[in-house]
Amino acid sequence: MSDTTTAPALSPEDDPSVTGMGSFDEAGEYTPRAIVADDLAGMSLEDAIAGTIVNFDDGDIVSGTVVKVDKDEVLLDIGFKSEGVIPSRELSIRHDVDPSEIVSLGDHIEALVLQKEDKEGRLILSKKRAQYERAWGTIEEIKGRDGVVSGPVIEVVKGGLILDIGLRGFLPASLVELRRVRDLQPYVGRILEAKIIELDKNRNNVVLSRRAWLEETQKEQRDEFLANLKPGEVRHGVVSSVVNFGAFVDLGGMDGLIHVSELSWKHVDHPSSVVAVGDEVEVRVLDVDLSRERISLSLKATQQDPWQEFADAHRVGELVYGRVTKLVPFGAFVQVGEGIEGLVHISEMAAHHVDLPEQVVTPGEELWVKIIDIDLQRRRISLSIKQAAEGGEVAAEYREAFGEHAYDEQGNYVGPAFEFEPESEAQAAWAEYLEQTGNAEEAAAAPVSDGPAWTSEAPADDTPAETPES
Repeated sequence: MSDTTTAPALSPEDDPSVTGMGSFDEAGEYTPRAIVADDLAGMSLEDAIAGTIVNFDDGDIVSGTVVKVDKDEVLLDIGFKSEGVIPSRELSIRHDVDPSEIVSLGDHIEALVLQKEDKEGRLILSKKRAQYERAWGTIEEIKGRDGVVSGPVIEVVKGGLILDIGLRGFLPASLVELRRVRDLQPYVGRILEAKIIELDKNRNNVVLSRRAWLEETQKEQRDEFLANLKPGEVRHGVVSSVVNFGAFVDLGGMDGLIHVSELSWKHVDHPSSVVAVGDEVEVRVLDVDLSRERISLSLKATQQDPWQEFADAHRVGELVYGRVTKLVPFGAFVQVGEGIEGLVHISEMAAHHVDLPEQVVTPGEELWVKIIDIDLQRRRISLSIKQAAEGGEVAAEYREAFGEHAYDEQGNYVGPAFEFEPESEAQAAWAEYLEQTGNAEEAAAAPVSDGPAWTSEAPADDTPAETPES
Protein backbone atom coordinates (compact mmCIF):
# COMPACT_ATOMS: atom_id res chain seq x y z
CA MET A 1 0.00 0.00 0.00
CA SER A 2 1.24 3.43 -0.73
CA ASP A 3 2.34 5.58 2.21
CA THR A 4 0.72 8.62 0.64
CA THR A 5 -2.86 9.66 1.04
CA THR A 6 -5.06 11.09 -1.62
CA ALA A 7 -6.33 14.60 -0.97
CA PRO A 8 -9.82 15.69 -1.86
CA ALA A 9 -10.25 16.97 -5.39
CA LEU A 10 -9.52 20.72 -5.80
CA SER A 11 -10.83 23.16 -8.33
CA PRO A 12 -8.23 24.41 -10.82
CA GLU A 13 -8.08 27.83 -9.18
CA ASP A 14 -7.49 26.28 -5.71
CA ASP A 15 -5.13 23.51 -6.76
CA PRO A 16 -1.53 24.50 -5.86
CA SER A 17 -0.26 22.17 -8.53
CA VAL A 18 -2.07 24.35 -11.02
CA THR A 19 -1.29 27.74 -9.54
CA GLY A 20 2.27 26.76 -8.61
CA MET A 21 2.17 28.84 -5.45
CA GLY A 22 0.96 28.76 -1.85
CA SER A 23 -2.12 30.45 -0.47
CA PHE A 24 -3.23 33.15 1.97
CA ASP A 25 -5.69 32.65 4.84
CA GLU A 26 -8.26 35.20 6.00
CA ALA A 27 -5.67 36.90 8.21
CA GLY A 28 -3.36 37.33 5.24
CA GLU A 29 -0.80 34.77 6.39
CA TYR A 30 0.98 32.98 3.57
CA THR A 31 1.06 29.16 3.52
CA PRO A 32 3.60 27.62 1.12
CA ARG A 33 2.42 25.09 -1.42
CA ALA A 34 2.01 21.64 0.16
CA ILE A 35 2.94 18.40 -1.62
CA VAL A 36 -0.10 16.16 -1.33
CA ALA A 37 0.92 13.45 -3.79
CA ASP A 38 4.05 11.68 -4.93
CA ASP A 39 4.65 13.53 -8.18
CA LEU A 40 8.42 13.19 -8.40
CA ALA A 41 8.09 10.54 -11.13
CA GLY A 42 11.18 8.68 -9.97
CA MET A 43 13.29 11.86 -9.50
CA SER A 44 15.33 12.04 -6.31
CA LEU A 45 14.34 14.63 -3.73
CA GLU A 46 17.69 16.46 -4.07
CA ASP A 47 17.27 16.77 -7.84
CA ALA A 48 13.70 17.93 -7.43
CA ILE A 49 14.76 20.65 -4.96
CA ALA A 50 17.58 21.80 -7.21
CA GLY A 51 15.18 22.04 -10.11
CA THR A 52 12.86 24.39 -8.25
CA ILE A 53 15.53 26.92 -7.29
CA VAL A 54 16.02 29.66 -9.86
CA ASN A 55 19.50 30.68 -10.93
CA PHE A 56 20.38 34.40 -11.17
CA ASP A 57 23.19 36.87 -10.56
CA ASP A 58 23.47 40.39 -9.21
CA GLY A 59 21.88 42.83 -11.64
CA ASP A 60 19.41 40.31 -13.08
CA ILE A 61 15.70 41.00 -13.18
CA VAL A 62 13.54 38.35 -11.51
CA SER A 63 9.82 38.04 -10.92
CA GLY A 64 7.88 36.77 -7.96
CA THR A 65 4.87 37.08 -5.69
CA VAL A 66 4.51 39.51 -2.80
CA VAL A 67 4.12 37.40 0.34
CA LYS A 68 4.50 40.04 3.05
CA VAL A 69 4.16 43.83 3.32
CA ASP A 70 5.72 45.65 6.29
CA LYS A 71 6.14 49.35 6.95
CA ASP A 72 9.82 49.23 6.03
CA GLU A 73 10.13 46.28 3.61
CA VAL A 74 8.35 43.83 1.34
CA LEU A 75 9.06 40.09 0.99
CA LEU A 76 8.99 38.60 -2.50
CA ASP A 77 8.84 34.86 -3.26
CA ILE A 78 10.86 34.31 -6.43
CA GLY A 79 11.32 30.54 -5.97
CA PHE A 80 14.68 30.94 -4.24
CA LYS A 81 15.67 29.15 -1.04
CA SER A 82 14.45 32.20 0.85
CA GLU A 83 12.21 35.14 0.09
CA GLY A 84 13.83 38.25 -1.33
CA VAL A 85 13.69 41.50 0.63
CA ILE A 86 12.72 44.77 -1.02
CA PRO A 87 13.54 47.72 1.32
CA SER A 88 10.89 50.44 1.27
CA ARG A 89 13.35 52.88 -0.35
CA GLU A 90 13.70 50.46 -3.29
CA LEU A 91 9.98 50.14 -3.94
CA SER A 92 9.30 53.35 -5.82
CA ILE A 93 11.00 56.33 -7.43
CA ARG A 94 8.86 58.43 -5.10
CA HIS A 95 10.35 59.37 -1.76
CA ASP A 96 8.93 58.44 1.68
CA VAL A 97 6.10 56.20 0.45
CA ASP A 98 4.08 53.66 2.39
CA PRO A 99 4.84 50.16 0.98
CA SER A 100 1.14 49.24 1.20
CA GLU A 101 0.40 52.04 -1.28
CA ILE A 102 2.78 50.49 -3.82
CA VAL A 103 2.14 46.73 -3.61
CA SER A 104 -0.39 44.32 -2.10
CA LEU A 105 -0.24 40.69 -0.99
CA GLY A 106 -0.36 38.38 -3.97
CA ASP A 107 0.89 40.97 -6.50
CA HIS A 108 3.18 39.50 -9.15
CA ILE A 109 6.01 42.00 -9.73
CA GLU A 110 9.50 42.29 -11.16
CA ALA A 111 12.59 43.20 -9.15
CA LEU A 112 16.28 43.68 -9.83
CA VAL A 113 18.79 41.70 -7.77
CA LEU A 114 20.93 44.15 -5.82
CA GLN A 115 22.72 41.59 -3.65
CA LYS A 116 22.31 37.83 -3.85
CA GLU A 117 23.36 37.47 -0.25
CA ASP A 118 24.11 40.26 2.20
CA LYS A 119 26.03 39.87 5.45
CA GLU A 120 22.87 38.47 7.04
CA GLY A 121 22.36 35.99 4.22
CA ARG A 122 19.36 37.85 2.77
CA LEU A 123 18.51 38.31 -0.90
CA ILE A 124 18.16 42.08 -1.49
CA LEU A 125 15.96 43.22 -4.38
CA SER A 126 14.80 46.51 -5.89
CA LYS A 127 11.47 47.04 -7.58
CA LYS A 128 12.20 50.62 -8.65
CA ARG A 129 15.47 49.66 -10.37
CA ALA A 130 13.76 46.88 -12.32
CA GLN A 131 11.14 49.42 -13.31
CA TYR A 132 13.92 51.86 -14.24
CA GLU A 133 15.66 49.30 -16.51
CA ARG A 134 12.41 48.43 -18.27
CA ALA A 135 11.44 52.10 -18.61
CA TRP A 136 14.81 53.24 -19.92
CA GLY A 137 14.49 51.16 -23.06
CA THR A 138 11.04 52.60 -23.68
CA ILE A 139 12.28 56.16 -23.05
CA GLU A 140 15.14 55.73 -25.52
CA GLU A 141 12.74 54.44 -28.14
CA ILE A 142 10.39 57.41 -27.62
CA LYS A 143 13.29 59.87 -27.79
CA GLY A 144 14.47 58.23 -31.02
CA ARG A 145 11.16 58.89 -32.77
CA ASP A 146 10.71 62.34 -31.17
CA GLY A 147 7.67 61.14 -29.29
CA VAL A 148 5.90 62.32 -26.16
CA VAL A 149 5.96 60.87 -22.64
CA SER A 150 3.35 61.43 -19.95
CA GLY A 151 3.19 60.86 -16.24
CA PRO A 152 2.02 62.34 -12.95
CA VAL A 153 3.92 65.10 -11.19
CA ILE A 154 5.21 63.49 -7.99
CA GLU A 155 7.42 66.19 -6.54
CA VAL A 156 8.42 69.86 -6.64
CA VAL A 157 12.19 70.30 -6.49
CA LYS A 158 14.51 73.27 -6.77
CA GLY A 159 14.13 74.60 -10.27
CA GLY A 160 11.26 72.45 -11.49
CA LEU A 161 9.10 69.32 -11.25
CA ILE A 162 9.69 65.56 -11.13
CA LEU A 163 7.47 63.39 -13.34
CA ASP A 164 6.99 59.65 -12.90
CA ILE A 165 7.57 58.27 -16.41
CA GLY A 166 8.80 54.92 -15.16
CA LEU A 167 11.82 56.77 -13.89
CA ARG A 168 12.35 60.27 -12.53
CA GLY A 169 12.03 62.81 -15.32
CA PHE A 170 13.03 66.40 -14.56
CA LEU A 171 10.84 69.19 -15.98
CA PRO A 172 12.49 72.63 -15.50
CA ALA A 173 10.19 75.41 -14.28
CA SER A 174 10.96 77.48 -17.39
CA LEU A 175 9.67 74.65 -19.60
CA VAL A 176 6.41 73.85 -17.79
CA GLU A 177 4.31 76.37 -19.76
CA LEU A 178 4.78 78.71 -22.69
CA ARG A 179 5.65 81.34 -20.08
CA ARG A 180 7.52 80.86 -16.82
CA VAL A 181 5.42 79.70 -13.86
CA ARG A 182 6.35 80.89 -10.38
CA ASP A 183 4.11 78.64 -8.25
CA LEU A 184 4.67 74.98 -9.16
CA GLN A 185 2.83 73.39 -6.23
CA PRO A 186 -0.58 73.21 -7.99
CA TYR A 187 0.95 70.86 -10.60
CA VAL A 188 1.58 68.06 -8.08
CA GLY A 189 -0.66 65.11 -8.93
CA ARG A 190 -1.46 66.36 -12.45
CA ILE A 191 -0.60 64.15 -15.42
CA LEU A 192 1.52 66.14 -17.88
CA GLU A 193 2.72 65.40 -21.39
CA ALA A 194 6.21 66.45 -22.43
CA LYS A 195 8.96 66.02 -24.99
CA ILE A 196 12.32 64.48 -24.08
CA ILE A 197 15.07 67.03 -24.71
CA GLU A 198 18.00 65.40 -22.92
CA LEU A 199 18.85 61.77 -22.14
CA ASP A 200 21.96 60.53 -20.34
CA LYS A 201 21.81 57.03 -18.85
CA ASN A 202 25.26 57.24 -17.31
CA ARG A 203 24.22 60.26 -15.29
CA ASN A 204 20.69 58.95 -14.81
CA ASN A 205 19.49 62.20 -16.33
CA VAL A 206 16.20 62.70 -18.21
CA VAL A 207 15.19 66.31 -18.96
CA LEU A 208 11.70 67.05 -20.26
CA SER A 209 10.00 70.03 -21.87
CA ARG A 210 6.26 70.54 -21.73
CA ARG A 211 6.67 73.90 -23.45
CA ALA A 212 8.10 72.14 -26.54
CA TRP A 213 5.04 69.91 -26.62
CA LEU A 214 2.69 72.88 -26.18
CA GLU A 215 4.46 74.85 -28.91
CA GLU A 216 4.18 71.89 -31.27
CA THR A 217 0.52 71.22 -30.56
CA GLN A 218 -0.48 74.89 -30.54
CA LYS A 219 1.52 76.05 -33.56
CA GLU A 220 -1.52 76.14 -35.81
CA GLN A 221 -3.50 78.17 -33.27
CA ARG A 222 -0.55 80.54 -32.75
CA ASP A 223 -0.16 81.12 -36.47
CA GLU A 224 -3.85 81.93 -36.75
CA PHE A 225 -3.69 84.20 -33.67
CA LEU A 226 -0.72 86.14 -35.04
CA ALA A 227 -2.29 86.46 -38.49
CA ASN A 228 -5.39 88.06 -36.96
CA LEU A 229 -3.45 90.44 -34.70
CA LYS A 230 -2.92 93.86 -36.24
CA PRO A 231 -0.73 96.79 -35.07
CA GLY A 232 -2.84 99.56 -33.60
CA GLU A 233 -5.44 97.25 -32.07
CA VAL A 234 -6.32 97.56 -28.41
CA ARG A 235 -6.51 94.19 -26.67
CA HIS A 236 -7.45 93.05 -23.17
CA GLY A 237 -4.89 90.90 -21.36
CA VAL A 238 -3.55 89.68 -18.04
CA VAL A 239 -0.01 90.34 -16.80
CA SER A 240 1.65 86.91 -16.71
CA SER A 241 5.14 87.87 -15.53
CA VAL A 242 7.20 90.93 -14.63
CA VAL A 243 10.90 91.13 -15.54
CA ASN A 244 13.55 93.83 -15.33
CA PHE A 245 13.04 94.97 -18.92
CA GLY A 246 9.23 94.99 -18.94
CA ALA A 247 6.14 92.87 -18.45
CA PHE A 248 4.61 89.97 -20.38
CA VAL A 249 0.87 90.02 -21.02
CA ASP A 250 -1.26 86.98 -21.89
CA LEU A 251 -3.56 88.06 -24.71
CA GLY A 252 -5.59 84.87 -24.59
CA GLY A 253 -3.49 82.87 -26.99
CA MET A 254 0.05 84.19 -26.78
CA ASP A 255 2.15 86.45 -24.62
CA GLY A 256 3.21 89.90 -25.74
CA LEU A 257 5.89 92.12 -24.22
CA ILE A 258 5.40 95.62 -22.86
CA HIS A 259 8.89 97.09 -22.82
CA VAL A 260 9.65 99.20 -19.74
CA SER A 261 9.67 102.31 -21.95
CA GLU A 262 6.05 101.59 -22.95
CA LEU A 263 4.67 101.04 -19.45
CA SER A 264 4.05 104.65 -18.47
CA TRP A 265 4.45 108.23 -19.63
CA LYS A 266 6.42 108.81 -16.43
CA HIS A 267 9.89 107.52 -15.67
CA VAL A 268 9.76 103.91 -14.44
CA ASP A 269 12.49 102.62 -12.13
CA HIS A 270 11.22 99.03 -12.30
CA PRO A 271 8.18 97.49 -14.08
CA SER A 272 6.86 96.16 -10.74
CA SER A 273 6.12 99.76 -9.71
CA VAL A 274 3.52 99.93 -12.50
CA VAL A 275 2.04 96.42 -12.89
CA ALA A 276 1.90 93.13 -10.99
CA VAL A 277 1.27 89.54 -12.04
CA GLY A 278 -2.46 88.98 -12.41
CA ASP A 279 -3.33 92.60 -13.29
CA GLU A 280 -5.89 92.99 -16.07
CA VAL A 281 -4.76 95.63 -18.56
CA GLU A 282 -5.75 97.24 -21.84
CA VAL A 283 -2.79 97.37 -24.24
CA ARG A 284 -2.19 98.61 -27.75
CA VAL A 285 -0.44 96.35 -30.27
CA LEU A 286 2.69 98.09 -31.57
CA ASP A 287 4.22 95.36 -33.73
CA VAL A 288 3.69 91.70 -34.69
CA ASP A 289 6.77 89.75 -35.82
CA LEU A 290 5.40 86.66 -37.58
CA SER A 291 8.78 85.06 -38.23
CA ARG A 292 9.94 85.30 -34.61
CA GLU A 293 6.43 84.99 -33.15
CA ARG A 294 6.88 88.11 -31.04
CA ILE A 295 4.30 90.70 -30.09
CA SER A 296 5.24 94.21 -28.92
CA LEU A 297 2.67 95.99 -26.76
CA SER A 298 2.21 99.38 -25.13
CA LEU A 299 0.34 100.25 -21.98
CA LYS A 300 0.97 103.98 -22.08
CA ALA A 301 -0.45 104.22 -25.61
CA THR A 302 -3.91 103.45 -24.17
CA GLN A 303 -3.58 106.28 -21.65
CA GLN A 304 -3.83 110.04 -22.07
CA ASP A 305 -0.46 111.67 -22.63
CA PRO A 306 0.02 113.92 -19.55
CA TRP A 307 2.14 116.29 -21.60
CA GLN A 308 -0.65 116.68 -24.13
CA GLU A 309 -3.13 117.20 -21.29
CA PHE A 310 -0.93 119.87 -19.78
CA ALA A 311 -0.43 121.59 -23.14
CA ASP A 312 -4.19 121.58 -23.78
CA ALA A 313 -4.99 123.02 -20.35
CA HIS A 314 -2.28 125.72 -20.18
CA ARG A 315 -0.80 128.44 -22.28
CA VAL A 316 2.27 130.62 -22.27
CA GLY A 317 2.04 133.47 -19.73
CA GLU A 318 0.00 131.60 -17.11
CA LEU A 319 1.05 131.25 -13.50
CA VAL A 320 1.20 127.72 -12.08
CA TYR A 321 2.22 126.38 -8.70
CA GLY A 322 5.07 123.86 -8.51
CA ARG A 323 7.67 122.11 -6.40
CA VAL A 324 11.42 122.26 -6.96
CA THR A 325 12.65 118.72 -7.66
CA LYS A 326 16.28 119.14 -8.66
CA LEU A 327 18.99 121.76 -8.92
CA VAL A 328 21.47 121.78 -11.80
CA PRO A 329 24.28 124.22 -12.62
CA PHE A 330 22.13 125.95 -15.23
CA GLY A 331 18.92 126.21 -13.21
CA ALA A 332 16.24 124.25 -11.39
CA PHE A 333 13.59 121.71 -12.40
CA VAL A 334 10.11 122.33 -11.05
CA GLN A 335 7.27 119.81 -11.09
CA VAL A 336 4.10 121.56 -12.26
CA GLY A 337 1.90 118.51 -12.86
CA GLU A 338 1.76 114.73 -12.43
CA GLY A 339 4.91 113.57 -14.20
CA ILE A 340 5.45 117.04 -15.71
CA GLU A 341 8.63 118.95 -14.96
CA GLY A 342 9.75 122.28 -16.39
CA LEU A 343 13.08 124.06 -16.28
CA VAL A 344 13.67 127.44 -14.68
CA HIS A 345 16.86 128.61 -16.35
CA ILE A 346 19.27 130.40 -14.01
CA SER A 347 18.65 133.60 -15.99
CA GLU A 348 14.95 133.37 -15.08
CA MET A 349 15.41 132.80 -11.35
CA ALA A 350 15.53 136.43 -10.18
CA ALA A 351 15.65 139.98 -11.48
CA HIS A 352 19.20 140.29 -10.21
CA HIS A 353 22.20 138.23 -11.23
CA VAL A 354 22.29 134.70 -9.80
CA ASP A 355 25.50 132.68 -9.68
CA LEU A 356 24.05 129.43 -8.31
CA PRO A 357 20.43 128.16 -8.24
CA GLU A 358 20.67 127.38 -4.51
CA GLN A 359 20.94 131.13 -3.88
CA VAL A 360 17.27 131.36 -4.84
CA VAL A 361 15.55 127.99 -4.27
CA THR A 362 16.06 124.68 -2.52
CA PRO A 363 14.83 121.16 -3.46
CA GLY A 364 11.35 120.53 -2.11
CA GLU A 365 10.43 124.20 -2.01
CA GLU A 366 7.02 125.08 -3.48
CA LEU A 367 6.50 128.31 -5.37
CA TRP A 368 4.72 130.08 -8.21
CA VAL A 369 6.28 130.07 -11.68
CA LYS A 370 5.23 131.50 -15.02
CA ILE A 371 5.09 129.39 -18.19
CA ILE A 372 7.25 131.08 -20.82
CA ASP A 373 7.40 128.26 -23.40
CA ILE A 374 5.81 124.84 -24.09
CA ASP A 375 7.55 122.51 -26.58
CA LEU A 376 5.23 119.49 -26.75
CA GLN A 377 7.24 117.69 -29.42
CA ARG A 378 10.44 117.79 -27.36
CA ARG A 379 8.49 117.53 -24.08
CA ARG A 380 10.04 120.61 -22.60
CA ILE A 381 8.52 123.43 -20.58
CA SER A 382 10.38 126.65 -19.81
CA LEU A 383 9.43 128.40 -16.59
CA SER A 384 10.33 131.65 -14.88
CA ILE A 385 10.40 132.64 -11.23
CA LYS A 386 11.46 136.18 -12.16
CA GLN A 387 8.47 136.76 -14.43
CA ALA A 388 6.08 135.13 -11.95
CA ALA A 389 7.09 137.84 -9.49
CA GLU A 390 5.82 140.37 -12.01
CA GLY A 391 2.31 138.85 -11.90
CA GLY A 392 0.12 137.37 -14.56
CA GLU A 393 -3.00 135.30 -15.17
CA VAL A 394 -3.39 132.32 -12.87
CA ALA A 395 -3.99 128.91 -14.49
CA ALA A 396 -7.58 127.68 -14.53
CA GLU A 397 -7.14 124.89 -11.96
CA TYR A 398 -6.19 127.44 -9.29
CA ARG A 399 -9.08 129.74 -10.14
CA GLU A 400 -11.44 126.81 -9.75
CA ALA A 401 -9.95 126.04 -6.34
CA PHE A 402 -10.84 129.51 -5.07
CA GLY A 403 -14.13 129.87 -6.94
CA GLU A 404 -14.92 131.89 -10.05
CA HIS A 405 -16.21 134.77 -7.89
CA ALA A 406 -12.61 135.48 -6.77
CA TYR A 407 -11.55 136.62 -10.27
CA ASP A 408 -12.66 139.34 -12.64
CA GLU A 409 -13.50 138.80 -16.31
CA GLN A 410 -9.82 139.01 -17.25
CA GLY A 411 -8.87 136.27 -14.75
CA ASN A 412 -7.34 138.74 -12.28
CA TYR A 413 -7.60 137.79 -8.62
CA VAL A 414 -9.94 140.11 -6.65
CA GLY A 415 -10.08 138.22 -3.35
CA PRO A 416 -12.41 135.70 -1.71
CA ALA A 417 -16.03 136.52 -0.90
CA PHE A 418 -15.98 134.36 2.26
CA GLU A 419 -13.65 132.91 4.86
CA PHE A 420 -12.06 129.56 4.10
CA GLU A 421 -9.42 127.16 5.39
CA PRO A 422 -6.61 126.53 2.87
CA GLU A 423 -6.80 122.98 1.49
CA SER A 424 -3.61 123.04 -0.57
CA GLU A 425 -0.23 124.71 -0.80
CA ALA A 426 -1.56 126.86 -3.62
CA GLN A 427 -4.46 128.09 -1.48
CA ALA A 428 -2.11 128.69 1.44
CA ALA A 429 0.14 130.81 -0.78
CA TRP A 430 -2.79 133.01 -1.74
CA ALA A 431 -3.94 133.22 1.87
CA GLU A 432 -0.49 134.40 2.94
CA TYR A 433 -0.53 137.00 0.19
CA LEU A 434 -3.90 138.32 1.40
CA GLU A 435 -2.58 138.60 4.94
CA GLN A 436 0.33 140.65 3.66
CA THR A 437 -1.88 143.02 1.63
CA GLY A 438 -4.49 143.38 4.37
CA ASN A 439 -7.76 142.98 2.42
CA ALA A 440 -9.25 142.13 -0.94
CA GLU A 441 -9.76 145.79 -1.92
CA GLU A 442 -6.05 146.50 -1.50
CA ALA A 443 -5.29 143.31 -3.44
CA ALA A 444 -7.50 144.43 -6.28
CA ALA A 445 -5.88 147.88 -6.28
CA ALA A 446 -2.34 146.56 -6.11
CA PRO A 447 -0.15 147.32 -9.15
CA VAL A 448 0.19 143.61 -9.83
CA SER A 449 -3.37 142.46 -9.26
CA ASP A 450 -3.56 139.49 -11.58
CA GLY A 451 -1.24 137.23 -9.60
CA PRO A 452 0.77 136.92 -6.39
CA ALA A 453 2.19 140.34 -5.56
CA TRP A 454 5.90 139.59 -5.61
CA THR A 455 7.98 142.69 -6.15
CA SER A 456 9.67 142.88 -9.52
CA GLU A 457 12.64 144.72 -8.11
CA ALA A 458 15.40 143.06 -6.13
CA PRO A 459 15.71 144.01 -2.40
CA ALA A 460 18.37 146.49 -1.48
CA ASP A 461 20.62 143.79 -0.04
CA ASP A 462 20.59 141.90 -3.34
CA THR A 463 18.75 138.94 -1.80
CA PRO A 464 16.38 137.08 -4.13
CA ALA A 465 12.80 138.29 -4.40
CA GLU A 466 10.72 136.37 -1.88
CA THR A 467 7.85 134.09 -2.79
CA PRO A 468 4.71 133.88 -0.60
CA GLU A 469 6.18 130.76 1.03
CA SER A 470 9.45 132.46 2.05
